[in-house]
Amino acid sequence: MVSKKPKIVIIGAGMAGLVAAHNLYRASTLSSDHLFDLCVVEGGDRIGGRINTSELNGNLIELGATWIHGIVGSPVHQIAQQIGALHSDKPWERMDGFPEDSVTAFEDGSVADPSIVDPISNLYRNLMEFAKGKKKKKNRIPPILKGMSIGEFLRRGLDEYCAQRLHHLCNLLSSDGEEAVFAMNENIERTYTGAGDLFNLDFNSEHEYQEFPGEEITIAKGYSSIIEYLASAIPLGMIHLSKKVVKVEWCVEEISVNYDGFSTPVKLHFEDGSVMEADHVIVTVSLGVLKSGIKDQHGNGMFSPPLPSFKTQAISRLGFGVVNKLFLQLNQNQNQNQVFPSLQMAFHQDNSCRDESIPWWIRRTASLLPIYNNSNVVLAWFAGKEAVELEALQDEEIIDGVSMTISKFLPNSDGIHKCSNGEISGVVRSRWASDPLFMGSYSYVAVGSSGDDIDSMAKPLPISTKDGSTPPPLQILFAGEATHRTHYSTTHGAYYSGVREANRLLQHYKCAVSSELLLH
Repeated sequence: MVSKKPKIVIIGAGMAGLVAAHNLYRASTLSSDHLFDLCVVEGGDRIGGRINTSELNGNLIELGATWIHGIVGSPVHQIAQQIGALHSDKPWERMDGFPEDSVTAFEDGSVADPSIVDPISNLYRNLMEFAKGKKKKKNRIPPILKGMSIGEFLRRGLDEYCAQRLHHLCNLLSSDGEEAVFAMNENIERTYTGAGDLFNLDFNSEHEYQEFPGEEITIAKGYSSIIEYLASAIPLGMIHLSKKVVKVEWCVEEISVNYDGFSTPVKLHFEDGSVMEADHVIVTVSLGVLKSGIKDQHGNGMFSPPLPSFKTQAISRLGFGVVNKLFLQLNQNQNQNQVFPSLQMAFHQDNSCRDESIPWWIRRTASLLPIYNNSNVVLAWFAGKEAVELEALQDEEIIDGVSMTISKFLPNSDGIHKCSNGEISGVVRSRWASDPLFMGSYSYVAVGSSGDDIDSMAKPLPISTKDGSTPPPLQILFAGEATHRTHYSTTHGAYYSGVREANRLLQHYKCAVSSELLLH
């Protein structure tokens, strides 16, 4: 009987899927008989997933993944160095790193005094460093309660700080200013973590998240250059675009051998009505898509039969947030000596002090800043329900709302600080929530979940049974940032998960390949 090559299908051509495909293809070609029959199916019309480099007015911008979070030990940084992607003659987003000379202002147009900004920002930084396990408990660290959220922990820390300083406060303006600056830092945290509400972000799991040492940088030739490199090692015909999977059929029992002497335990049903059979499927879709796919467990969900309870419970408990970016092109018809500042916006938290002309959807945006020094393209980050609302707004509504906000924070009527409709000439934004291929941006550990849920996410199916039945092993494997316990929400977490699942299959088939020849 002629032996059949194992058929491996990878769902999703983002970082995790392409890394897995890269290693499996490389291992297969290095064997004498091309070990696997491999293909990648992608529901969209492009590769990259939540990596999406674009261009605005000659500048490279990132609509999705933006930063290499620490260059020491990062596999993404290693690839970027290897392919020469860290240098470019074309300007790119944050090519000069984080802005240093920022201006913190209140919505009444006053500039926040460093005597307010610096102590509150230091307090916030110390609280978060303690939450991440970087600092030991000190006087101003509140007691830790079971089931506590990051939001509750931070607010308790602020309350203790304010209580200790109560006799120093001269008036309510100082107190509201401190509250506004603290909330500004919280809003930055919301975009970092993906948690639209920090009261939903689990405190006890925060210390498990690991960061690479070294500086954080962006990629000169765009994050998509990493994706293009990974895809270049895979034959073009192996990646199928616009092939959206709507159902995955798998087996929980032993299966019979087909008439041709072979059996394939998994069937993929596509939106176009076609069907593909496989021995193994690596699912790399986002946690948002998985959450949607398990909602109907009566035969109408993404998986048939439904996923086991340990898997669906982990998917349900973990958090998946929405973070969007808004880029605005400013006209260059103003005084060339005036440039838009790196503006940090401290919104009043007391309703009686709020300016009602500022739209609600921008009130939790922490900053509006040029994408690099002296650039006429400015960027704002949005998270949570405000990020969702941003997707639904018309460009004119965005321009009106941003212009009004800038006029309040920077009430200089003679320079670029004053933005009118005629001075904002372009609007580009991401729309991760409304895209059915993603349904959000990245994962976080929500209150009620834990790192154990992330480990459950990563477990392949089927699991061992007690009744002695032997269904085909490793039918469905799971990869993606939400499956990595210590690097969730990152591109390098997705990268490592792709390596992990490729290695799982290579070990299953006892495929011995030098690690130097594979991504690791």
